[in-house]
Amino acid sequence: MDLGENVNTPTTRLLTLLNVSALKSRKRTRDEDSPAPEKLNKRKTVKLVEDVTLDPGPSMLCDRTNNGTNDEVLGGNEENDDVDPQDITSAYEQHYGPNTELVSDASRSSVDQRRWTSSREKVGKLTTVFSLRNEDNTPPSKKLAKKTAISERLRGPFQARQSKQSSDQKQIQDNLLSILSAHLDLYNPALSLEDHRSVRDVVALHALDHVTKKRRRVLKNNERLAHAKAASVSPPEDVQDQGFTRPSVLVLLPFRSSALAWLDALTAHTPSPAYQIENHSRFLSEYALPPDAVDKLAVAEPGTYPRDHVETFKGNVDDNFRLGIKLTRKSVKLFADFYGCDIIFASPLGLRMSIEKEKSADFLSSIEILVIDQMNALTMQNWEHVQYVLSNMNNLPKDSHDADFSRIKPWYLDGHSAYLRQSILLSPFEMPELRALFNTTLKNAAGKVRIEKVWPAIQVPESIDQMFVSFDCANPKDEPEKRFAYFTTQLLPKVLKSAVQSANTVIFIPSSFDFIRVHNHFRKQSSLSFTVLSEYSTNQDISRARETFFSGKKAFLLVSERFHFYRRYKIRGIRNLIFYGPPEHPQFFSEFLSFPFLDDGVEASDVMSKVIYSKYDKFRLERIVGTKGLKGLVEGLL
Repeated sequence: MDLGENVNTPTTRLLTLLNVSALKSRKRTRDEDSPAPEKLNKRKTVKLVEDVTLDPGPSMLCDRTNNGTNDEVLGGNEENDDVDPQDITSAYEQHYGPNTELVSDASRSSVDQRRWTSSREKVGKLTTVFSLRNEDNTPPSKKLAKKTAISERLRGPFQARQSKQSSDQKQIQDNLLSILSAHLDLYNPALSLEDHRSVRDVVALHALDHVTKKRRRVLKNNERLAHAKAASVSPPEDVQDQGFTRPSVLVLLPFRSSALAWLDALTAHTPSPAYQIENHSRFLSEYALPPDAVDKLAVAEPGTYPRDHVETFKGNVDDNFRLGIKLTRKSVKLFADFYGCDIIFASPLGLRMSIEKEKSADFLSSIEILVIDQMNALTMQNWEHVQYVLSNMNNLPKDSHDADFSRIKPWYLDGHSAYLRQSILLSPFEMPELRALFNTTLKNAAGKVRIEKVWPAIQVPESIDQMFVSFDCANPKDEPEKRFAYFTTQLLPKVLKSAVQSANTVIFIPSSFDFIRVHNHFRKQSSLSFTVLSEYSTNQDISRARETFFSGKKAFLLVSERFHFYRRYKIRGIRNLIFYGPPEHPQFFSEFLSFPFLDDGVEASDVMSKVIYSKYDKFRLERIVGTKGLKGLVEGLL
């Protein structure tokens, strides 16, 4: 056998890990039970003060006993809950139990070959698409979990808060909880601002409940092992209840303010005085704004800034952070080290920097629930960071981290944990990157659910001359080239020939790569008078560009979608709009069509709008022209 070809197989890596762990174990045994004789010439030291253990902070990946088997579990004893324990544990054990049937050879093969059967079902108020393995004959309605799947200690406070909400929000929460508690992947690309907080509340409850059940199982097995040792009998063998490392929930977020909102949602289920939040003051000092800072978005009069912009950017918008959270029966400890925590809140950038610094992503090896929130904001940052984090999840670790291999679940040892990880994706709208992630990257063998939405058409001022111009493209890989060729050889020459359309013209470009390409093309045309607004523009650049365009000194203004996402300036002097592609954010379309009317005396007939599109712009077009209007635009292109 050629060892060079098999060195990276899961079996070889696991055997290496076991050997290293065994060597460390024997070394510890020698050190503890039979210490080596002290060297005669060893220099003596004097201990002046007691050793002090410092709080490692969020960036340190301290390697301690991975599963904290002596911790008390959040959620109490199952026997004390006024509910049938079978309802609480059955769904969890069927999915995450050591002998789950979801990782059989047939099941994994079905997932790998993407043999899914899809069906559209109504779950209460939600229109959903269930994707289940071909071999899974369970009707979607039978997949959904009961309310009693949530432990009573957590369910009580949640229902008390629900009583203060509208009936619609309460029903949506119950519908989502029935899907989440069945451990199905959930992709919600239709999350409105009004529902975001209530959905976040439900997902936080589900994550908390998951950690509770996992830790409860660990503590019960600890008791069984202790009793067996005390009675001098053989220890039980069915104690596989852990992963390689302790963290089991990862929440990816764009900003520190998002982490603050998520912690509020998490601790809403752990109210005082029953629970204490450790290091909360430090958390507020690092994740909220300084006490003397004024958040102009939060204090502005309603209507000054678009509501979605305020909700996204109010508070601390630093995008480099990572936070470990450890849960016990009576406390929520913040800034726990990664190998001793249960939940990780992090930005993709912060997590990537941590992994590259430590040269290890072992703390992500046993993630069982992945949550990615505000995915539209993450795509405006750097989607590659998200892909990097996902590629480092649920892999066999490089080090043992003091794991007790006799208690690790078999499907972890077999390298099959990705087939059981539940992923929850939340976004206000759908994008090709998100659909591709849902379709190709998620491997949950239990199945996955996508929520659908019927989009209304965007309201724009009447009588504006709107044109949607299409170009043919048979391959998505050729789409950027085809779009650029259509713009430079057909649309732009026609615009330049028109005295009206070649002045006061904004060209809105959704993609940053397309923006660079168009910008370079304009720079090569010495006869074109233009200026630009991009995410890299300084305040001085922005003021100069807006002034020269408004005064007519520059005929064209190139605007990137990222610039408008982060800055949200109102631009005056517009009479003609060319959308190089439909905006990802549908509200940007209506906003730019309203900007011409900031100037006095402008009539709707004075404004012209052109949108370039192909059949691959389906998602973005649907949000602008509506679900019903989409068919007429793409019918001849498909």
